[in-house]
Amino acid sequence: MRALRLLLILLLISGSSLNVRAASAKILKVLPHLLDLKGRHTLSPSLYERDAYQAYLRLHPEERSGLRFDVHWKSATVSRPTLRVELRGARAKEPTTAVVQGVVKATGLFSHWSAVTLSGTDYEKFGELVAWRATLWDGENQVAEQRSFLW
Repeated sequence: MRALRLLLILLLISGSSLNVRAASAKILKVLPHLLDLKGRHTLSPSLYERDAYQAYLRLHPEERSGLRFDVHWKSATVSRPTLRVELRGARAKEPTTAVVQGVVKATGLFSHWSAVTLSGTDYEKFGELVAWRATLWDGENQVAEQRSFLW
């Protein structure tokens, strides 16, 4: 009798958790990287080297060619994913804005890394990055968002 009661309680607990659904889409992480004149954000695969090179590029703006956002996202239901990153910056004490976007592919089973880049004359007009907001879209519907602290 005791075992039957315990089994019934376990079934009720596990059955109630089946009705809980995960979010349809989520942006897990956004990494903004400065790019050098050759389009690189690091000189070697080491995370320490990447951070050191990013610090070097921040101190030497003449050696920059662009800004790339690597976005880690996941979704089980998005059929036509589009990644959009809105940027706020400053150039000579004047506020600037920019938007970069791209259609992305779901390449794995669980989560995906995608990148969008601001480069060329658009980057030169933009100036220094102050804040960003990354959004994931399914057609015309926004399904996920992540913002920087200053957004």
